[in-house]
Amino acid sequence: MIAERTINVTSAWLQDRLGWRTLKEVASHKTVPVHSSTHWYYFGGISLFLFTIQIITGVLLLLYYRPTVAEAFDSVRFIMTKVEFGWLIRSIHSWSANLLIFMVFVHMFSVIFTHAYRPPRELTWGSGIALLGVMMAFGFSGYLLPWNTISYFATKVGADVAASTPFIGEGLGRFLRGGDDVAGATLTRFFAFHVAVLPAAAIGLLMGHLLLVQKNGMSTPPWISMEKVRQMRFFPNFFLRELMVWYLALGVLGSLAAIFPWELGEKADPFAPAPAGIRPEWYFLAPFYTLKLIPSHVLFMEGELLGIFGFGLLAALLVTLPAWGVRKDGSAKTRMVNGAAILLASYLVVFSILGYVK
Repeated sequence: MIAERTINVTSAWLQDRLGWRTLKEVASHKTVPVHSSTHWYYFGGISLFLFTIQIITGVLLLLYYRPTVAEAFDSVRFIMTKVEFGWLIRSIHSWSANLLIFMVFVHMFSVIFTHAYRPPRELTWGSGIALLGVMMAFGFSGYLLPWNTISYFATKVGADVAASTPFIGEGLGRFLRGGDDVAGATLTRFFAFHVAVLPAAAIGLLMGHLLLVQKNGMSTPPWISMEKVRQMRFFPNFFLRELMVWYLALGVLGSLAAIFPWELGEKADPFAPAPAGIRPEWYFLAPFYTLKLIPSHVLFMEGELLGIFGFGLLAALLVTLPAWGVRKDGSAKTRMVNGAAILLASYLVVFSILGYVK
């Protein structure tokens, strides 16, 4: 009796201050379509779970990390060798960053192939593409923070490519580097991006993305008749299934971090020559290898500028997919969009592999 009274009093207190019953009613009324492509819905949840892991492990690493040229490398080495389970936390953070970007890519392609970008979900698609860009910016900014040899020279290459952007290249390069070259100012700036600017942008975009998903509901592929689709309650039915998927993802992440711990390498020496075979992280390998293949001059244009223009055009096509991938009646241009997506996926896979082996 006392326990029941306590629960009722607590429930009333929370209702007066948070309106939690309203949230509970929203969760209880939310449903998920059950069909042959329902499994693709889990990848958005996995991405959210890995982003949460990033925040937790990032905060733990932040307790010991020092963002200066003199102390950055040594502070990471201290985390890996002196802090209890520090090597595991750092390894989980690094592996989850890579898995997060991979899952966001899978989620993006699943949205394309199920044509979930159709009206009224244009803004949902746009916020998702923006989140993909933010996640890749997380990877680029965090790569430099250990201040080891590979991260230093890979960041130098990336900054030089950004500096080649037409019209804004010089200013963009200086903005990223904090000067004319990758140095202490670059490290401080990337640290600020990584722990303040990008998290704020990611959380804002993520909240907007989730609100849009909540408002518009889960999309059903156009080849499935809505009349024949069974609906599953999101809470607790689908949510418990999502938890099991998260548990599996955590097992994979923990196994990778424990069996293949992330190496630290050697401390960066800006005066040393760049090591042979320097390359960026895997999610930048395709554009990196493409720029290597393009000749120095193509007709009247520099090869690097041509490559950057091509990547800009590709990004614009992705962002505007709801405009050119949908007919006037709101139906998807299935064959054209699927063909373009297969070409894009093939390009990313093949050129990433070539960029790694060559």
